[in-house]
Amino acid sequence: MTKFSGSLMGMGNPLLDISAEVPQSILDKYDVKMDNAILAEEKHMPIYKELVDGYSPQYIAGGATQNSIRVAQWIMTANGKPNNSAYMGCVGKDEFGSVLERCAAADGVKVHYMKDETTPTGTCAVLVRGGERSLIANLSAANNFKPSHLETEESRAIYEGASLYYCAGFFLTVSVESLVVVAEHALANGKTFCLNLSAPFIVDFFGDQVATALPYADYLFCNEGEAAAYGKKHGYGDDLKEVALKIASSEKKDPSRPRTVIFTQGSSSTIVARDGIVTEYAVTPLPKEDLVDTNGAGDAFVGGFLAALLAEKDIGGCVEAGHWAARFIIQQSGCTLSKPCEYKL
Repeated sequence: MTKFSGSLMGMGNPLLDISAEVPQSILDKYDVKMDNAILAEEKHMPIYKELVDGYSPQYIAGGATQNSIRVAQWIMTANGKPNNSAYMGCVGKDEFGSVLERCAAADGVKVHYMKDETTPTGTCAVLVRGGERSLIANLSAANNFKPSHLETEESRAIYEGASLYYCAGFFLTVSVESLVVVAEHALANGKTFCLNLSAPFIVDFFGDQVATALPYADYLFCNEGEAAAYGKKHGYGDDLKEVALKIASSEKKDPSRPRTVIFTQGSSSTIVARDGIVTEYAVTPLPKEDLVDTNGAGDAFVGGFLAALLAEKDIGGCVEAGHWAARFIIQQSGCTLSKPCEYKL
């Protein structure tokens, strides 16, 4: 049986995905680019009702961090370690919040939501066209997570009991103070903290928050678009291997533990930088007819990677688990774990 060292905890923005195949006219109407993620502005607000009324959408438990934790737990359960993860975020006291809680619990994740009595649970419009996806997140209650939630006895027991922590960059728009509480705990106790840049807009418009969080990161994940945005903003050039090396060697709270930087590039090779060395890992191609949509692919990669990290696999083994999880998810609609995991760590 696979041996796991400790447990996983994530903190992020729980959102209910409203996912639908849409025509180009919808993308044009709302000025949306494919393979992107943005926060909803006033002009985007009608899209949620439009999807519900006209496109028979699927409702899927979402939010980037929650997706990754669910996938990691799904893999851990299949490898003899159920109930080895926890997740915190803020939802409303409503049906959508209950759906999210039931979904995560069904996947074996212990959720400890902060509940906002005055704001509805957040939603994310997932616009699917030609296998690609674009995300428009209306955070609502997810935007109201506060550090005070971490001060309760139950919350402290959860985060102090974990050994591996993960936050998607989207959480930096909500409560960098909460992230720092958990990251400081990880730092002080020799635990592992992982961060994702998540979207180009995080790099472009939340640079101060990224600069606060990054020094804590033992592992940093992003895709090629986010990596390029970071490289451009910091004058690192456009060679992604060079960008990865520079991020890996940038300021770290605990310099005795080298940072590992992981760039996914869709169907192209995954780039890993650590200790001044770059390694590329090829992705097994998926026949185009097997692709359903790419929504959740990056989240699933992280989930697979984190499960393997807890199973004490080397970097190559962690990347392999990430590739397998992403490949599984892009053959589903959204981040849906519709059958038992067959991956053996």
